[in-house]
Amino acid sequence: MMARAGQEWTGKCPRLSWSLRALQRIKSNEELGAVIENTRALYRLDHITFLIVHDGTSPQPYPFYCTTYPHQWTNVYLSRNYFDVDPVIAVSRTGFLPVDWSDLKRTSVTADAFFKEARSFGIGRHGLSLPVRGPNGERSILSVTSNTAGKLWSRLRNSSIHDLQIFAHCLHEKAISFSNRRAGSVYKTLSRREKQCLELLAQGKLIKRIASDLGISESAIRLYLRSARRKLGAATLYQAMARASFLEKIHV
Repeated sequence: MMARAGQEWTGKCPRLSWSLRALQRIKSNEELGAVIENTRALYRLDHITFLIVHDGTSPQPYPFYCTTYPHQWTNVYLSRNYFDVDPVIAVSRTGFLPVDWSDLKRTSVTADAFFKEARSFGIGRHGLSLPVRGPNGERSILSVTSNTAGKLWSRLRNSSIHDLQIFAHCLHEKAISFSNRRAGSVYKTLSRREKQCLELLAQGKLIKRIASDLGISESAIRLYLRSARRKLGAATLYQAMARASFLEKIHV
């Protein structure tokens, strides 16, 4: 049985829709744990961890985290300040794209020992980290892990990465909004076409299919998406989809 976060998933709506709706309902960072646990179960992952690396204004590094990792590993990680040796943390400083842990550089003895120790606590053989950057220098990272075999992990990763990217950005928006550190932003109104294009893209449809569904050219779709991204102050389309969903401008 999954922990409650307003209501349980019934299978009547897509997993991403359920997770985003559950995220919208919560009122504090303390409630994020239930949403993360439910999302972990929905996507059949072993663990999910969300970490704010920098909230944009606070001098305190790593001001907030939420995880399904075992308490024993979390205590070891914090007590030994593994932030300094964890290669995953570096991902949040270097780019926007998801990184499979198999692609992380483990050339140092320290990094290799770190991953071996993490596995001894049941963290998982495989992992994927999704960095997020906000408009005021905010940085966070969502990491998911799995103990499945290699080929099963590849299928699991490929089938869920689109949803997880949107979820990561929405999680970031929600957590930052609770900190009261981001000044209220006023975004320009999206046109009907811009909303349609973002909504269909968030549903996993390719630009070619969106153009066919809406009866307009692919170049027009790209134009609407670029315009929507600018209006939402988003650096990427995933950030635009997440922000539009968070602001309830589109329904995923």
